[in-house]
Amino acid sequence: MTGSLTACWDGTVHQLWPPVTDQTAQVDDRDLERLYAYPANLDRPWVQAHFVSSVDGAVTVAGRSGGLSSPADKRVFALSRDLADVVLVGAGTALIEGYHGVKPREVRVERRKRLGLSPVPPLAVVTRRCSIEPDAPLVTDVSVATIVVTCEAAPAQRRKALGDAGAEVVVAGEDAVDPHRALAALDERGLRRVSCEGGPTLFAALIAEDLVDELCLTVSPLLTGGDAGRIASGALPPAPARMRLDTVLCEDDTLLLRYRRPR
Repeated sequence: MTGSLTACWDGTVHQLWPPVTDQTAQVDDRDLERLYAYPANLDRPWVQAHFVSSVDGAVTVAGRSGGLSSPADKRVFALSRDLADVVLVGAGTALIEGYHGVKPREVRVERRKRLGLSPVPPLAVVTRRCSIEPDAPLVTDVSVATIVVTCEAAPAQRRKALGDAGAEVVVAGEDAVDPHRALAALDERGLRRVSCEGGPTLFAALIAEDLVDELCLTVSPLLTGGDAGRIASGALPPAPARMRLDTVLCEDDTLLLRYRRPR
């Protein structure tokens, strides 16, 4: 049905198309909260990654992901921030996409209060060289201090400048950011519900260390061609990680897939 999310798969239904009338259901906001919720009583960081891709595998159109998005994708993307303790993103993606701090919109604040969360989650921006300018909106236009996750090799003056601008600078590695140490630093701050928004290099680093618990992938009904990259690009893991398909939602030819890593 145009304009409404429909659950095509929820663990037991095995026919996606044509849809079976008594096995599909429109999904409201509370349903989405339940489907995308983090596990209860976490004792470690849980990484829920969010990406959008064209049907031919492109992660961007004209260099940005926004051209692939849709109302359904934006709805789930906003929800992912509502449910998270922290938004984890690579510096390249944050700068290209023009990130600001997460905004304390009324619906977000109400939902997070009901769920026992702070009004907004902080950004945690991963940058090996501290390549963010101190006056960047993702540092200055925020409701809660941005966490800059970097390494010892980053120039000390750049780390200091970001700290002076109000960011919380965390060193998690020597010559590069160590994903394990980065997540441990978030864990120390009580930030265990981790919504990772990319980019491909950060996502590949998390995959290589088997740190991805969940992938929420929107498949946009577009053929883009060109030379755009894929959602993960970087070091290979020792072996491909098996994922379990938990949920498929569909709206106006857009698929929203949710996979979990069996642990």
